[in-house]
Amino acid sequence: MTFSIAGRCSRTGMLGAVVATSSMAVGSRCCWAEPGVGAVLTQHRTDPRLGPMILEELKGGASPQAIIDGLEKRDSNLAWRQLAVLAADGTGAFFNGARIVSVAKGRIGRNCVAAGNILRNVAVVDAIVEAFEENEDVELAERLVRAIEAGDAAGGELKQLKSAGLLVVHRESFPYVDLRVDLNSQPLVELRFLWELYQPQAAAYVVRAVDPDQAPGPA
Repeated sequence: MTFSIAGRCSRTGMLGAVVATSSMAVGSRCCWAEPGVGAVLTQHRTDPRLGPMILEELKGGASPQAIIDGLEKRDSNLAWRQLAVLAADGTGAFFNGARIVSVAKGRIGRNCVAAGNILRNVAVVDAIVEAFEENEDVELAERLVRAIEAGDAAGGELKQLKSAGLLVVHRESFPYVDLRVDLNSQPLVELRFLWELYQPQAAAYVVRAVDPDQAPGPA
């Protein structure tokens, strides 16, 4: 009951993901990313342990498809899961478990991979990928938000959305953006609102952390 995309900016090297679902607090359970390593989405009867595990394997040099192939062999519960994995070089892979009985789809795009389940139609995932690819001239967080909005406009999920999350990493150990809507009747509207408030300050928050003498403002 989730649709999402992991993406990479080829200009900056930023990595990130955005997700929306009909259950609460999706951002804390489904999105994972590490600078210079990759971004991961784990959804449908979500196992949050898979996010850090997959990032560790990416860090060790395994490809997204090889990681998924390995999980299929050793994880007896993987048939319940849906995964999207993007490496730092922009290569991606997805997995739709055999026990997912709803309308579900994964698609690899240019520097991105999207997935969704319990969808109104498979065009949702296509719209997400195409919107991401069409917005290469804007920063990654904005591209991700536009992509998830396009998926919602194409039909979204069968159930009412209740939560959303946006995660972007860059050079530092902490996220460049980590915004979550944990419970809202219009979570993507709220996520857009939060991002537009956060965007003008995003770079300044990084400067405050790494070079406070150069940070603008009194705080």
